[in-house]
Amino acid sequence: MTKFLLIFLSLTIFTLSSSNAAIYKGQKVFIKKCLKCHEGGQNFVSKYKMKKWKKLMKKKGKGLANLHLKNSKAKKSWKYFKSSKYKKKSKHLKQFLIEYAKDSGNVPACN
Repeated sequence: MTKFLLIFLSLTIFTLSSSNAAIYKGQKVFIKKCLKCHEGGQNFVSKYKMKKWKKLMKKKGKGLANLHLKNSKAKKSWKYFKSSKYKKKSKHLKQFLIEYAKDSGNVPACN
């Protein structure tokens, strides 16, 4: 019984510590940094399916950053996507984008 409890507690602590990303933090990032250009927040987030968001957000959001850095219309965001702040918060943004992807069935409240 003691071994079972110890294993259970170890797995619980490991799970909690490994999932540091939070959807609400990602929503805050989206509202603060993305809504300036992507005014229709709900339409933008649900633009892609989960698989596409996961692909874009691999390697600390490198794919999403590259999309913006290659687009001259997104010049205002270049500084942010080159910053360490973006890389640091990308895990939260990833969780938010996947949670409210086109095929998730969830609808964000970006207000």
